[in-house]
Amino acid sequence: MPSLAEVVDVVIGVDTHKHTHTAAVVDAATGGLLAELTVSTDPGGYGRLLQWAGEHGQARAWALEGAGGYGAGLARHLGAAGEQVVELDRPARAARRHGAKSDSLDAARAAREALGRARLAQVKTDGPRGQLAALTAARRSAVEAATLAQRQLHALVIAAPETLRALFRGRSTTAMTTTAARLRTRAGWDAHTVTTASVLRALARRARALQTEARDHENAMAQIVRAWRPDLLEQPGVGTIVAAQILICGSHPGRIRSEAAFAMLAGTAPIPASSGLRTRHRLNRSGDRQLNRALHVVALSRARYDQTTRDYIERRRAQGKTDREIRRCLKRYIARDLFRQLEHGVLPA
Repeated sequence: MPSLAEVVDVVIGVDTHKHTHTAAVVDAATGGLLAELTVSTDPGGYGRLLQWAGEHGQARAWALEGAGGYGAGLARHLGAAGEQVVELDRPARAARRHGAKSDSLDAARAAREALGRARLAQVKTDGPRGQLAALTAARRSAVEAATLAQRQLHALVIAAPETLRALFRGRSTTAMTTTAARLRTRAGWDAHTVTTASVLRALARRARALQTEARDHENAMAQIVRAWRPDLLEQPGVGTIVAAQILICGSHPGRIRSEAAFAMLAGTAPIPASSGLRTRHRLNRSGDRQLNRALHVVALSRARYDQTTRDYIERRRAQGKTDREIRRCLKRYIARDLFRQLEHGVLPA
């Protein structure tokens, strides 16, 4: 994509919030602020914003921060109207003299940053990607809540009366959850034991219900992935959860300009960390950490079950690479393979 200054007359930066959006029109040639407007985050507000934008030129582009969050509704509305929309992942915050900050300043800042960027990101699509994003968020929260309930169960058992502790001693977490879910109070138990048993039962049933919810979400995700991009599941180490996360981040072919950009997004691009005569690289701690985690899962799976990957690891060890360096290199290669798969549907040779 060419720079915005070459193809538009104005850029409209939008500072998105939950209840209101503030827009600022910036001249593409001079960077000067032309107009500002704040609207509500509903179809009426979006329509008013679009009508207002038409008063400042037809050759325009919109620069949205948070197009997948607070700005999602506006991004859909603009896309349906045929507007050119780019997404700013995290606009650089200039030094605010005397602490100056406002929605108008942030909106103008977003527009000027879009003008200054050589590469601009397309807005993610809805459809299957949006479905996967919603299901992934719901599954993640269910898994985290179930894990928390199990931890509370463990902690409560430790401090429980011996009558109850004896029922759980030496059991796995799964067995403890099953036992606790079936607890019944017995005659002769004191009030402390009865109350503890009741709480243990409630925690266990909560954990099991959340686990069932997480499985239901995963099954729904599997149906979408198999219908949309079943070829991803042919990659070694790529299951439903990993494939879903890759598709959520990748969205659609052409959104990410190169495999190097995908690696940077995934936090797998090597970061130079040289000093003096020593040249080396370190792990990248930036990027999308959920995507990075997905690639880490693939790397662990391939290191354990894929013979080609195991041979590669041994060659790297023979070259004097540390396990951390090998892991960095392996995740970088996995990112390259997955990008080619996403863009072209080409499995690695």
